[in-house]
Amino acid sequence: MEALYAITLGVLVASGVYLLLRARIFPVVLGLTLISYAVNLFLFAMGRLVTGAPAVIGKSTEFADPLPQALVLTAIVIGFAMTAFVLVLALRGMGELRSDHVDGQEPRQ
Repeated sequence: MEALYAITLGVLVASGVYLLLRARIFPVVLGLTLISYAVNLFLFAMGRLVTGAPAVIGKSTEFADPLPQALVLTAIVIGFAMTAFVLVLALRGMGELRSDHVDGQEPRQ
């Protein structure tokens, strides 16, 4: 289970980095979003991958750590707000520069 989880995180990060290295605005935004999802999954895994364990300490001998769950929930909200902000910023930049390249200039042919 942990190996599959690690491979999934690796694929998400690799895809995100690949999209970040593109020269267009929207793949960069998508790459940042994928890396954000990978970080959220990593934080969630920090609370141990246990199924059926209660999140309350003292109810059983084995419990899930509630702190990573709270951190991930907060990170999801912040990530959604930042993605919306970056999309609006990208749309405005596209409207003013008339180009969707990151540096604002079309590549030479």
